[in-house]
Amino acid sequence: MAERRATHADSWYSGDARHLSRELEGWLSKAGRLPKPARAVICPHAGYRYSGPTAAYSFKQIDPNTVRTIFILGPSHHVRLNGCAVSQCLSYATPFYNLEIDTDISQDLLDTGAFEVMSLEADEDEHSIEMQLPYLAKVMEPARGMFKIVPILVGSISNSAEAKYGKILAKYLEDPSVCFVISSDFCHWGQRFRYTHYDQNQGDIYQSIEVLDREGMNLIERLDAPGFASYLKKTSNTICGRHPIGVFLNMVTEMRKHSNGTRMDMNFLDYSQSNQVKSSRDSSVSYAAGAFVIH
Repeated sequence: MAERRATHADSWYSGDARHLSRELEGWLSKAGRLPKPARAVICPHAGYRYSGPTAAYSFKQIDPNTVRTIFILGPSHHVRLNGCAVSQCLSYATPFYNLEIDTDISQDLLDTGAFEVMSLEADEDEHSIEMQLPYLAKVMEPARGMFKIVPILVGSISNSAEAKYGKILAKYLEDPSVCFVISSDFCHWGQRFRYTHYDQNQGDIYQSIEVLDREGMNLIERLDAPGFASYLKKTSNTICGRHPIGVFLNMVTEMRKHSNGTRMDMNFLDYSQSNQVKSSRDSSVSYAAGAFVIH
């Protein structure tokens, strides 16, 4: 199967390359850059008018001079998936240019027996991976034609399965020419999401949501896989990319077993909400941008 179409262009983001380029450049210009480039980033995946400004803080940390392979881990919103799946396509289209898939790595993952192949319909229906592609094409433009991507759709998997996939993928995270993009929004709050947790001690509803999100973000910053899993069990926070995040945290856990004390830092750089909820009739989705650096 040759190419995955940019099925969410002209709805979730502009399909016009010139307009989209100006928009992304504007957001990227407002985001600071860390002293060291990221080896992994956490990025939102909503429509760009909602999460585009926050996502820029993550993508600004990717260095096109060193990165040659980009894994994109996105949660499955539409198909029931008991594990993880790779794409059958050779490339993914964006309004800028096509991103070539590293089919050798995809095959290596299939050879482990732990991955399946997603159907083209599931691939094109899913937005969690696609929403990372225009930004990646933009920031990696200096390396156009010199890098490849590895899209991975992550299903509703158990904590033990997160650990299993973390072990498989850890060796790639150890490679300084590889960057991981972990696709996730944070709290989906409101009756339409069937989640209305509200701690009145924190102030308005939107302030309670931020406190809840930041509790989880703090555990991610501590790279605490069991702690993050316990937090989700305790709060049921509707973090849609909780399984990709869980896989990533387990990759770091695996790396630490033979890292000889190498310093690793995870920091969130920006946080926003689609709406400041003050009424139980309202709803919102939260977005966070984070970067993982190895020193």
